[in-house]
Amino acid sequence: MQLLVRRFCPSDRDRVCDLFSLGIKEHIGPCFYNAMSSRLHLTITSTLFAAGYCLGSWLGAVLLPGLWVSVVFYCCHEIYAGYVRNRLQTDMRDIPGSFMSRPGDCFWVAEAEVEGRAQILGTVAVVEKEDGGQRFGELFRMIIAPSCRRMGLGRRLTQTVVDFCKDRGFSKVVLETSSTQAAAVALYEKMGFKLILTHKRTEAGVWITHVSQITILKMEKYI
Repeated sequence: MQLLVRRFCPSDRDRVCDLFSLGIKEHIGPCFYNAMSSRLHLTITSTLFAAGYCLGSWLGAVLLPGLWVSVVFYCCHEIYAGYVRNRLQTDMRDIPGSFMSRPGDCFWVAEAEVEGRAQILGTVAVVEKEDGGQRFGELFRMIIAPSCRRMGLGRRLTQTVVDFCKDRGFSKVVLETSSTQAAAVALYEKMGFKLILTHKRTEAGVWITHVSQITILKMEKYI
């Protein structure tokens, strides 16, 4: 498959937004599995089952933990689906204005011909930031289509960002990803990114983030 990495153009928007939505929402399932596998949630589930059973009701023994599991799934769903809703109404609504309005910003798409027509199979963006007089790039919107995984596209897109930042004299590239996205974390580590910070701040409410058991990882690579 011949892949072309090029700058975004306005006619790409619908496909890019569809790919973004798919790529983010696919983490709902793994997030839910990780949350329910945690010691805290296993304890809560078993405690609710025991409480229902002790009350002499098999219905309660099923209903109470069932309601809890539903709450956990809702929180995991809202973390990612809510993020997609917010982004589609903000920066992804105007990609050129959000990611291509300055020389230090850019948004790329990876395109290939599939069954006789060009399809967008990946995206990545970078935004110039400054802190204490230090200019650096922040990587955003790394999305790879499921059909193009394990083919080196993630590495190629990440390197595109690194090379872009190096050409502009930036000191480093930083990014944030979630603990659920194990494959992305592994890729960044292989490319020399180091974990520098973890936190629990998301666009969802504090209790939703806590119940979903998600952690945000901040990574950086000096160039």
